[in-house]
Amino acid sequence: MKPDANHLTAQFTCDNLKESYDESQTSGSGSGLTKMIERTFAKRISLIECVGKGRYGEVWKGIFNYEDVAVKIFFSRDEASFQREIEIYSNHLHKHRNILAFIGSDVTSKNSCTQLWLVTAYHEFGSLFDYLNAYTICVEDLFSIMISIVSGIEYLHGENFGTRKKCPIAHRDIKSKNILMKNRSVCCIADFGLAVTEQKTGKLNIAYNYRVGTKRYMAPEVLDGSFNDKSFDSYIKADIYSLSLVFWEIIRRFQSNDHRACQYEVPYQHKVPSDPSFDDMKKVVCFEQFRPEIPYEIQTNPLLSSTCKLIRETWSKNPSSRLNALRIKKTLISLNSTDQTLPLMPLSTSTAV
Repeated sequence: MKPDANHLTAQFTCDNLKESYDESQTSGSGSGLTKMIERTFAKRISLIECVGKGRYGEVWKGIFNYEDVAVKIFFSRDEASFQREIEIYSNHLHKHRNILAFIGSDVTSKNSCTQLWLVTAYHEFGSLFDYLNAYTICVEDLFSIMISIVSGIEYLHGENFGTRKKCPIAHRDIKSKNILMKNRSVCCIADFGLAVTEQKTGKLNIAYNYRVGTKRYMAPEVLDGSFNDKSFDSYIKADIYSLSLVFWEIIRRFQSNDHRACQYEVPYQHKVPSDPSFDDMKKVVCFEQFRPEIPYEIQTNPLLSSTCKLIRETWSKNPSSRLNALRIKKTLISLNSTDQTLPLMPLSTSTAV
């Protein structure tokens, strides 16, 4: 049985406390342990291969304590995002099966260039985006994937986690590339570099303007400027809109014996350029009030028709009309528990695109 990723850092700390601790490197404010880890952590990791690249930098598969890990290496220009993600993980997130597990961080150098390392659990299936490009989905996995995603978002948006309290968190960049596949039917949320938290005082802890994230997934109110950036609920509602587009991506890849899956597409693929501007998205989403088309065969499918209705409710132009994450989760669980009598195509017959 593999040790839980969240315990790797603790084990590393205990095993190496005496040999690595250097009091002269601490801040004097109780953060010496963090400083110790940052001075030694990268040396304990072997980078194996680059598994992804983005605007922020690269993601590498690595080995730490004989376990696979993911190493997100930020460009130095994205230090603010790096620091923000560490803050969110360190101060606001508890262990949750639908949140990517954080292991540690480091600041190191390579070829005289500063590298910012964020180390997390590694998931070999990659992102939901990668998975949907490669595989079709049977109905059981479709519901399981959707429920796992919204469970992660419900946790972020809420202030209670069991008997513990946490600050509500809005992600601000929900998209299929920021959701990872833990296995074929369970996902976890990743990438908290743009997240905003609501403090006990009601004030927002935010370092960026509200018009950030991936434009393709931005809510109508963000695009047209009607967004209330002083209200935390506004950020929550914008996350829900982005979630609806992810659900649309998923449902198109449903396949059964009597229904062939659609080719994978990103939202608005045929309406805007590959790297759309604010004006491109504003024209389509706000002025034309267009939403991605749900195939007729899926809309009329007796098992998925209610799920299609749920998607339409979550991408409403009116933020107040969008369901919250808890309501979405309960609805999906209810739909999943209904009599699933459709003939299903076994997952083993999934084909690569």
